[in-house]
Amino acid sequence: MDLEVVRPSLLSPEDAVRWRALQAADPALDSPFLSPDWALAVERAQEGDSDPDPRRGVRAAILREAGEAKGFFSARVGRGTAMPVGAPMNDYQGLVAAPGVDLEPRRLLEALGVPRLDFTQMICGQPWFDGHVRGCCTSYRVETPNGYDAYAECRREAGSGVLKDIDKRRRKVEREAGPVSLTAFSRSSAAFDQLIAWKRGQYRASNQTDIFETAWTGRLLRDLFENHDPDFGGVMFTLHIGDQLAAAQFNLRGAKTIHAWIIAHDDAFERYSPGLILFGEILRWMDGGPYKTLDLGAGDYRFKLQLSNAQTQVGHGFVGRPSAASLVRSAQYKVRSIAERLPLGSASELPGKAMRRMDLWRGLR
Repeated sequence: MDLEVVRPSLLSPEDAVRWRALQAADPALDSPFLSPDWALAVERAQEGDSDPDPRRGVRAAILREAGEAKGFFSARVGRGTAMPVGAPMNDYQGLVAAPGVDLEPRRLLEALGVPRLDFTQMICGQPWFDGHVRGCCTSYRVETPNGYDAYAECRREAGSGVLKDIDKRRRKVEREAGPVSLTAFSRSSAAFDQLIAWKRGQYRASNQTDIFETAWTGRLLRDLFENHDPDFGGVMFTLHIGDQLAAAQFNLRGAKTIHAWIIAHDDAFERYSPGLILFGEILRWMDGGPYKTLDLGAGDYRFKLQLSNAQTQVGHGFVGRPSAASLVRSAQYKVRSIAERLPLGSASELPGKAMRRMDLWRGLR
């Protein structure tokens, strides 16, 4: 197996077509984050902030056998390490490959020119990386192959009352505040700007890192908002109550999947849960259309558990060659593992939180 590394913008049309075909052939890989289009969009957004070293930046590794492309893997190559493309805004990572591909993941490191590859939400079950996963969590999806009514019935049979609750909240807000209306694929720049403002307010209120303080993240979202490609780009859904914008989602879309991404609402409507109502409206809007999956992503949120009817396990960890960078990461995971096993309450989570904060900072810079 030969490995070739190129910038996504230099990917040949034939290789891009092959990449998408390998994705389409495996339902487990049906995420816009695993597409060549995502890698290209992030490359464009980060061009102005990229390292002047020509060996650094967004790269696509192509696995070839007898000249035929058998697999693709994208990463952002930095000084001493590689990490997911678009991190911390990337919700899925993995190798897009044909069945039966045999790859020693350390060969990827050699091709990328780094001693260590970190990952945060690698799709579990990929044999090349499973041995390097240090911990897993659940990522949630709503699958509607047979339409909304069949999905709703299955949720009721599973004992979830979330859709009934959404309908109740919708009727309540319409009685008290005005009619509810959904706009799908909204092109409103004002609504887009308001969503980002709400999201930044959430970050401040919860003392989280504001990812939009970094220039490339804003460029990425604006580029995706303006992308009209039918198979990839951003899609904005807005919920109005009366004449007022109450909630909005800016999501990433593929050919058949919408990935819930940037979500926020007006606190003035908090008591009605407008964000939850918006999810309900999107699911109804999907009925009979080309999109069959609403991916909710990872996160221990009650609404995700109640809405989802499918799950994927994703893992965090790293692949390393003998090096100082790998020794440091291994030591960090050892401290984290020991702390998480001790009965220290919330203090047990501190090493993991510190690692995630550091990875977030590395991805944004």
